[in-house]
Amino acid sequence: MDGDRVEIDGGIMEGGGQILRVSTALSCLLGLPIRVRRIRAGRSQPGLRPQHLSGLEVIRDLCDGKLTGGEIGSTEITFTPGKIKGGTHVADTKTAGSVCLLMQVAMPCVLFAASPSELHLKGGTNAEMAPQIDYTVMVFKPIVEKFNFTFNCDIKKRGYYPQGGGEVVIRMSPVKELSSINLTERGTVTKIYGRAFVAGALPIKLAKDMSSAAVRCIRKEIRDLYINIQPVREPDDQAVGTGSGIIIVAETSTGCLLAGSSLGKRGKNSDKVGIEAAEILLKNLKHGGTVDDSLQDQLIIFMALAKGVSRVKSGPITLHTQTAIHFAEQLTKAKFTVTKSEDEDPSNDTYIIECQGVGMINPNL
Repeated sequence: MDGDRVEIDGGIMEGGGQILRVSTALSCLLGLPIRVRRIRAGRSQPGLRPQHLSGLEVIRDLCDGKLTGGEIGSTEITFTPGKIKGGTHVADTKTAGSVCLLMQVAMPCVLFAASPSELHLKGGTNAEMAPQIDYTVMVFKPIVEKFNFTFNCDIKKRGYYPQGGGEVVIRMSPVKELSSINLTERGTVTKIYGRAFVAGALPIKLAKDMSSAAVRCIRKEIRDLYINIQPVREPDDQAVGTGSGIIIVAETSTGCLLAGSSLGKRGKNSDKVGIEAAEILLKNLKHGGTVDDSLQDQLIIFMALAKGVSRVKSGPITLHTQTAIHFAEQLTKAKFTVTKSEDEDPSNDTYIIECQGVGMINPNL
């Protein structure tokens, strides 16, 4: 079989765990054996970290695949997929590794399973360098469901850096095929809302401070809109450890959702956390695209699998997105083009990501 293995260079472009997520998910879906070399070659700690390994293990278990090289620190793996099956699967990073990144690798696969799936994902729900679970529920879910599937996300427990301990249960049924999407009209911002949270040993005052600072920052740019950022204290029985953060979402007249978020950490002033999230949101609103920087790359795998032509208008293309496109094209027959958008407003730095999807059909349905 080794002659037919697709060789993946895990050290190029973004060079991180994303290459593993995209390529193993597509390997599983397409029944393509792969070898990934130079895993996270440019990182300070190269090779597999616990969250990457648990992502590989959940894909292996989902399809009765064979994984070699699956150890912490390993810089090369081979993966031979089997048949995707539904049912209950558990993935546990045993660290504060992000549950959202585990979801990113598993979700496309279970859409093409033989029966409904329940994914129990354990680790960090609000982790650095990854989407927060609130982002997954408030932004990713409503937009990705435009591909014509639905999922349920039940946050059982929140877990924060350094110990993790959060748990999220994702339930979803398989689909016959995915529909293409067309997200090219931004519309106007109609509302701005969000949540500022504290958990564990932190007082609710910090959440209020994050919220107020964020509102003041947004007010400088957007004066006439009601902004509702709820300060919340996570119930002690639903959170492990101590953490804080904020997510702010802008909703538009055409149903676009763009967000900015930030996490608190020791020594970081809560006003600064709120302002950081507000500035990310404003930057995402400024470029004129229909998706924010965090969603851009997460849509690529679904666009590649969908039937027909998908079009998404985005701000400047991130390295994560370029990387996702590169590996989606390498492994599927999907064709992507990225063109500068001919925008009415010349100050907008927008692009159209277009994809002729492969129209993957679920063989089990």
